[in-house]
Amino acid sequence: MELVIDNTPFKALLQPLDLGFTTLKNRVIMGSMHTGLEEDKHDFSRLAEFYRERAHGDVGLIVTGGFAPNRAGRLGPRSAKLTSVAEQQKHELITHAVHEAAGKIVLQILHAGRYGMHPFIVAPSRIKSPISPFTPWTMSKRRIRKTIEHFARCARLAQAAGYDGVEIMGSEGYLINQFIVEHTNRRADEWGGSFSNRMRFPLAVVHAVRAAVGEKFIIIYRLSMLDLIANGSSRDEVLTLGQAIAAAGATLLNTGIGWHEARIPTIASMVPAAAFSSVTKQLKDLVTIPVITSNRINTPELANELINSCVADLVSMARPFLADAQFVTKARQGMSEAINVCIACNQACLDQVFVNKTASCLVNPRACHEMELVYEATLHSKRIAVVGGGPAGMAFAHIAALRGHKVTLFEKHDTLGGQFNLAKVIPGKELYQHTINYFNYQLAQNQVDVRLSTAATMDNLTGFDEVVLASGVNPRIPEIPGLNHKMVMTYVEVLTGERIPGARVAVIGAGGIGFDVSEWLTHAGHTDANAVSFVDEWGIDLLGLNRGGIKKPVAPPKIRKVYLLQRKAEKAGKRLGKTTGWIHRLSLKHRAVEVLTGVTYTHIDDAGLHIIVSNESRILQVDSIVICAGQVENHELLLPLQQAQMSVHVIGGAHKALELDARFAIDQACRLAALL
Repeated sequence: MELVIDNTPFKALLQPLDLGFTTLKNRVIMGSMHTGLEEDKHDFSRLAEFYRERAHGDVGLIVTGGFAPNRAGRLGPRSAKLTSVAEQQKHELITHAVHEAAGKIVLQILHAGRYGMHPFIVAPSRIKSPISPFTPWTMSKRRIRKTIEHFARCARLAQAAGYDGVEIMGSEGYLINQFIVEHTNRRADEWGGSFSNRMRFPLAVVHAVRAAVGEKFIIIYRLSMLDLIANGSSRDEVLTLGQAIAAAGATLLNTGIGWHEARIPTIASMVPAAAFSSVTKQLKDLVTIPVITSNRINTPELANELINSCVADLVSMARPFLADAQFVTKARQGMSEAINVCIACNQACLDQVFVNKTASCLVNPRACHEMELVYEATLHSKRIAVVGGGPAGMAFAHIAALRGHKVTLFEKHDTLGGQFNLAKVIPGKELYQHTINYFNYQLAQNQVDVRLSTAATMDNLTGFDEVVLASGVNPRIPEIPGLNHKMVMTYVEVLTGERIPGARVAVIGAGGIGFDVSEWLTHAGHTDANAVSFVDEWGIDLLGLNRGGIKKPVAPPKIRKVYLLQRKAEKAGKRLGKTTGWIHRLSLKHRAVEVLTGVTYTHIDDAGLHIIVSNESRILQVDSIVICAGQVENHELLLPLQQAQMSVHVIGGAHKALELDARFAIDQACRLAALL
């Protein structure tokens, strides 16, 4: 193994870590993420297979999604808990699968506190959270002591189930975090008041867990380094608590960022890579146990640099292991170009979990569906034509060729990527280029015949056994008098650089495309001299000068005057991602975008865009109008192919023109490729 490591460019990341009683094979942690499989009523076979693939992929240590130590601590009325021997026995399937694959796994113990979505939630004080409809019951002293015992019981059960350790969730605003800060702890007894009293609960939990499991068992404590809420912990309090937790018996310290109620993005795509890792370094310099950094780390190059520069001892990556179970194996082989990189979109993972659906991954639909979406070698190789090199076409061609079919892909433009070539120019979505690169690599590896600058015709589709139309979408053009005015342009013309909008712009359509274009319009033109950094715009204090890690935000410079218009009389962006919509709305608010809903468009002329809002006529004196009114399917070849009695399939936007819904497109493509 040492010889392989010597040949890799990621030596720091892949070196083992000796914990004294056990050794981690490398410095990569698969961080905790709830998948929805934790609540499986039958057994954990799907969850076990999900973790087995990641263990086979050589990750150093896996952390499960959160399991509550008692009923009151559950995230929801049917959420996962580990409180009995019967529940413990279900977990043995997971630990056996991971150990059989030569991996290690720890169970995260998570008590939701006031974040729970059921009427029996408890907290240090009776203060309702902004993200739960229920007000918590104040914990009595007896309830506090029993809860500490329940943490210890949960750890014992995890140990009996075969886990290599536990992670105690003391971050993200859950119960332990709620004890630590005055924002949620207004107690006047020994569990509240002074900071020494407020940190009593997490220390008691760590002491109790260590006593329950003995010395040769991993205990990770997830510490909130930045709460990102008013009246949160100060930097000195965080560092003091970290040192105390280490002394109390923790094996590793994991650094968490932001409470769930904080109105500051921490893991979405617009967050810069490793944006918060500098605060991990502050802790690492003060403790003697290994420290883990996390948040927006998604490539081996970045992870290796963080270890190499002594920012942390280990790197935690969660969603990157949804995107690619073989992340570490590929890094070890020096093949980072083969990694399917997480683009931090949240669309198939967090957005799904937050509406009680099973998580997956936009760029890898097999994630959490390993037992149903299987790519087996075909017994009968076919000649398959794919029309269109966007996300759906690339995904289908990759999987079909991987299975052994002979695939030819026709793309009328001179590059692959389709709608992703538009998405990647949006500020915060630059990572979409990674997905294009990944598919380009895989198509070459699997010998797909890619014909760029070649429009598919009935003539060149003759002779194929199957034709897959992945021809994408065209912009939908609404019927507005004067739409042929010279100031009108489509979002495609804007994002490709074909047309340059002026200083005053009206955006027609406030769906995902309208928000993206508005983001682009209010960023375009920034220079190093006038750009505002992410941390300044969102008011993040990485230096620890302010309690909670927040400071006064700095307004970005005004590049353009932008109006974002919507026909429906409802909140703009209502159908944006569950976990990212609020970020997009706040970002446009920062940039003084004027959002108008319930708009009727009357006509366009030299005076501007004439509209009616709230029964009042208004003229928007703009010099550019960008049409973002949705899309229509582009499947002009469908009827001729059907008339020629050819076997044809329609996928992606050509099948259903949703607003840049790459999640649907790639999932549909991969499922079809698995069946043909």
